[in-house]
Amino acid sequence: MSGKKHPKLLIASPEEIAEGKVTDVYFIRTRQILNARGIHENVRVEIMVKSFPENWQWALFAGLDEVLEIMEGHPVTIRALAEGTPFKPYLPVMEIEGDYLDFGIYETAILGCLCQSSGIATAAARCVKLAAGRPVVSFGARRMHPVLAPLVERSAYIGGCSGVATVKSAEVLGITPTGTIPHALVIIMGDSVTAATAFDEIIDPALPRVALVDTFGDEKFESLAVADALGGKLSALRLDTTSSRRGDFSRIFQEVRWELDQKGYSHVKLFASGGLNEKSIVRLNHVVDAYGVGTSISAAPTVDYSLDIVEVGGEPRAKRGKMSGSKELFRCPTCMEDTILARGAEAPICERCRIKAEPILKTIMKDGKRTSQSPTPSRIRKDVLAVLERLDVEPT
Repeated sequence: MSGKKHPKLLIASPEEIAEGKVTDVYFIRTRQILNARGIHENVRVEIMVKSFPENWQWALFAGLDEVLEIMEGHPVTIRALAEGTPFKPYLPVMEIEGDYLDFGIYETAILGCLCQSSGIATAAARCVKLAAGRPVVSFGARRMHPVLAPLVERSAYIGGCSGVATVKSAEVLGITPTGTIPHALVIIMGDSVTAATAFDEIIDPALPRVALVDTFGDEKFESLAVADALGGKLSALRLDTTSSRRGDFSRIFQEVRWELDQKGYSHVKLFASGGLNEKSIVRLNHVVDAYGVGTSISAAPTVDYSLDIVEVGGEPRAKRGKMSGSKELFRCPTCMEDTILARGAEAPICERCRIKAEPILKTIMKDGKRTSQSPTPSRIRKDVLAVLERLDVEPT
């Protein structure tokens, strides 16, 4: 590829973010005033959420690794939840300590990283939970600005999605991108059978043979035609029927499933995509084996964190509506009940389970240096899938 510059792409570079240019102007003016007065105050700031969107009962904490990337090298100490940890409103999820002049201008960028990543990760986790063990693949990068694709699909992946569609995102995650053929190939080649056969003949045989069967004709008859052509090599059929022709999507899948079974193709799985959301996943679970979910994950509502000073020069101090002072957050490992106490307090005994709760805010950066290596996205995803078994979701 050429080294052509693209100045009209409306993005901030990583360098500009690191320089503090992606900030609300009043933080710049605050810095000017403090510098002019020679004021250097060591402060603690706390990040929390007062309420969740869409009647969510919990959210996943995500975006931490990007925050650490921004803050690395600045003389600050950070305590936070582990990325992928579920939490409820009014709980401290992160604390940053240092001279306000060293990190105050990064508030906008810090919140932006956390708010969007947490929203996407939570939406993905909710879909995964509602899919009840059926794989959910992230198909939503095309609904967001391309510069955000790695962020979008990393968040979806750590939220539990089994795969992502875009090449760059998969590269960042260290996994193989998921996807076979688009409608474009079927249209160019003339029919689903020709396109599926070409894929089988040309593409790496290690990849599963998944055919798209709704481009020109009836889903049932295209499914049978492709199954006859590929036989035992056919792994799954993807239906992405346009909404104007869909009718009852569940009935279409039931009909396809019935005919495949009647013709001896019970090994062929059914993959649904196209405008899916939490409610449609629940409606399709009885007949669909896997999902490709786009907009409802990638365009998830943000989790609206706030960042507030809670301590100045060692003295607890906070604005109205905010509890001052540094805090400990304890969680019962059995029932996941949370308790907030003042910093330094001993771990309480869970009243329900009669066992000692555990502190879940950990020091992850000390004087601008990470205290340990960040877990891989695959490790975070594994932990999220484990904790999802203990969380409830009502489709919205």
